[in-house]
Amino acid sequence: MMDTAFSGNHSLPAADATYDFTAEEIREFVKCKNDPVYFIRTYMRIINVDKGLVPFDLYPFQEHMVRSYQENRFNITMCSRQVGKSVTIIGWILHYIMFTVNVKVCISANKQKTAADLLGRLKLAYEHLPRFLQQGVSQWARLEITLANGSSVFAAATSSSAVRGGSYNCLILEEFAFVPDNIADEFYASTFPTISSGSTTKIIMVSTPNGMNLFHKFWVDAKSGNNDFVPIFAHWSEVPGRDEVWKQNTIRNIGGVEKFAQEYECSFLSTGYTLIRPAVLQTLAHKNPVVATEEGYHEYEPPRDDRTYVQVVDAGQGLGEDYSTFVVLDVTELPYRVVATYANNRISTMEFPQVIMETATRYHYPWMMVEVMDVGRDVAHIISRDFEYPKLMTTMTEKRLGQRLVFNSRIQRHLGLRMTAGVKRSGCSILKTLIEKGQLELSDYRIIRELSTFVQIGSTFGHQPGHHDDLIMPLVMFGWISLQPNFAEIVSVRALDTHTKLVKATKENAVPVNVPTQDPVPIGYFSSDDPDDDASWLLQ
Repeated sequence: MMDTAFSGNHSLPAADATYDFTAEEIREFVKCKNDPVYFIRTYMRIINVDKGLVPFDLYPFQEHMVRSYQENRFNITMCSRQVGKSVTIIGWILHYIMFTVNVKVCISANKQKTAADLLGRLKLAYEHLPRFLQQGVSQWARLEITLANGSSVFAAATSSSAVRGGSYNCLILEEFAFVPDNIADEFYASTFPTISSGSTTKIIMVSTPNGMNLFHKFWVDAKSGNNDFVPIFAHWSEVPGRDEVWKQNTIRNIGGVEKFAQEYECSFLSTGYTLIRPAVLQTLAHKNPVVATEEGYHEYEPPRDDRTYVQVVDAGQGLGEDYSTFVVLDVTELPYRVVATYANNRISTMEFPQVIMETATRYHYPWMMVEVMDVGRDVAHIISRDFEYPKLMTTMTEKRLGQRLVFNSRIQRHLGLRMTAGVKRSGCSILKTLIEKGQLELSDYRIIRELSTFVQIGSTFGHQPGHHDDLIMPLVMFGWISLQPNFAEIVSVRALDTHTKLVKATKENAVPVNVPTQDPVPIGYFSSDDPDDDASWLLQ
């Protein structure tokens, strides 16, 4: 037998090292190759905070994870904190690269340090394997290792460029819910199709929940059968020794029930009073678009000439920050339905009207409302003047009543709607009612994601830092429109009666914003002489 160490590390054989197997070792090698659970339980060593280096004795749910990763191409695992998800993934990767020739694995995490730490733990486990199981080593760096059988593991932070140009057989997405939304979306668009297009390639997505983001969408779609991912849920109670006493102690030490719910009960919702009650948010259904373009247009239902549509537009600067958006709603009957959406933060003010008009033409020229604060005024004028759009909504301002929706009036009118505090307050009110009463089907997952971070900020609502509310704003405007006395000129007769009842219920149940309740209706309604307050509908 000849055995050569790799770079002076006697725990690692060099790539050109040879080994003479005994008959028993050959039997064990074959047994390990055929059964990753047996291999992990028998030969993998991990660091225990109390006991040091110990064998990895898988819990039943960890065994289930390993077998699912082995048998299925696409896996998504939602885990409580500290259930041993990372070490389980390491065990499976270790088996995969040792017993499969010429495969490349990418460990991608929300931070490069996290990915490097995972690779470091894999390297430690490899160094403590018996010699007869080890492949020779040709590369052993901080962020990449390569074995003599041609298999390798690379660690990187999740980004659209992290794995671009690489041909990977397996992509590990660790703590994917903690990757910022813009990076996760970019990564999905640029990387996921390439990896998933193979016939044997694998994707393993693992995370603790962190809001209703792309990880949440993958999880919901997996649970409902709308994608090919196999869902696995690892709850804190599946770890031996964790009982109600452990739960209460943890709640006390971690900072309360809400924190425990997110960290251990796998609640997707973040902290803060959301406009839509958390219990409702978690039940909102989305659809896969029938049309989806790279520019941000999603269509959920094709246009029909026997339906009534409303298109609401909110323009952004086009500088890569706020999005230019519109939402098309079918208002033929209740529940109203979102049938098309658009969101793009790079489109210019001059280009946006053309995109708006293409969709308006497709949906048989719906009534259109444009938010006219800032650049929206230019968009509205282009649509009115250059395209001569015949059904652009207008408003008028009365001293006490504020803005009012008007049609064919002889008095002075203004194009579009200004998003004042009063408009936003009353629009949020009816939007909340429509959604919570099941009278508005949102369809677009991007809207649902924004609603999960649309929270009370002082006496109003807005997005949490690092998030957006650009697709919500057209719906808030629609809520305001639906409160106007002449909404009957837009909506179909069969929807009007039910909608009127909903508005009446909203008025009767209105409460001040500062009322401390467990699940408040966090919208304040007060009489005002300010013409921009627009809350006078509550006084009618």
